[in-house]
Amino acid sequence: MQRWRGLEDIPQDWGRSVVTIGSYDGVHRGHQLIIGRAVERARELGIPAVVVTFDPHPSEVVRPGSHPPLLAPHHRRAELMAELGVDAVLILPFTTEFSKLSPAEFVAKVLVDKLHARVVVEGPNFRFGHKAAGNVDFLAEQGETYDFAVEVVDLYVSGSAGGGQPFSSTLTRRLVAEGDVRGAAEILGRPHRVEGVVVRGAQRGRELGFPTANVETLPHTAIPADGVYAGWLYVDDEAMPAAISVGTNPQFDGTERTVEAYAIDRVGLDLYGLHVAVEFVAFVRGMAKFESLDELVAAIADDVKQARELVEASRA
Repeated sequence: MQRWRGLEDIPQDWGRSVVTIGSYDGVHRGHQLIIGRAVERARELGIPAVVVTFDPHPSEVVRPGSHPPLLAPHHRRAELMAELGVDAVLILPFTTEFSKLSPAEFVAKVLVDKLHARVVVEGPNFRFGHKAAGNVDFLAEQGETYDFAVEVVDLYVSGSAGGGQPFSSTLTRRLVAEGDVRGAAEILGRPHRVEGVVVRGAQRGRELGFPTANVETLPHTAIPADGVYAGWLYVDDEAMPAAISVGTNPQFDGTERTVEAYAIDRVGLDLYGLHVAVEFVAFVRGMAKFESLDELVAAIADDVKQARELVEASRA
């Protein structure tokens, strides 16, 4: 899959393509429907499927300080899009100047002049251009002028986690923030993941017999509510069952919020400096402060037991 950053990266001889545009944070099941349809139309027409997305998130430029927690960094989104069959991802630097493009200018500069769109596939609530003035109806009108078709994909409605709401990144972020990682996974179609480099912490877990990987997460990462979770620790392509702690470590009066993963039944791991990923499968318990270290160690042992069982159950 080709990855372009900015319009200037698009090959000059690029031909017609099927295009879909959006932030696509998380590449959740609603996004998968839209992107999947774009890929399907591209295969039917024998031309490439292109996803256009933005960096930073448009809200950070339009309303500084409002950058939402991210469900997936751009490289992870690209991986997920590649799995869906996308041929190219165009990341447009979202600047103040770019935000002032009118919907008509966006269509001309991006969809027509550079990507030579033949079909544009979007969800029903798609908005674009300065002050989000453009919608799918305007896009269809532009298509008649510039010879491209517009397809609108109706999004399915999520199940119990969303209370009947459409799939959305906003809803997924809320569920993650509440610690409802099962509900988030229902919308994402997979467990929620955070990534980062393993750094040295206080090493208290090692002293207690449960050495953890202290993950320095990427900026703006959507991190679940404080508590203990069952999940996976990914190192390269290896997935290890893990008990995961999120919080400030109240037992030792900590103040910095961390994500720490204990690889269950693994010994002698040296992960310092490695980029790893942590996936959250299920909530085990809230964060607590115990009366003694013995009680803490007993609680951790029980957490590990529950995490092992929950991960095993998720495999079924």
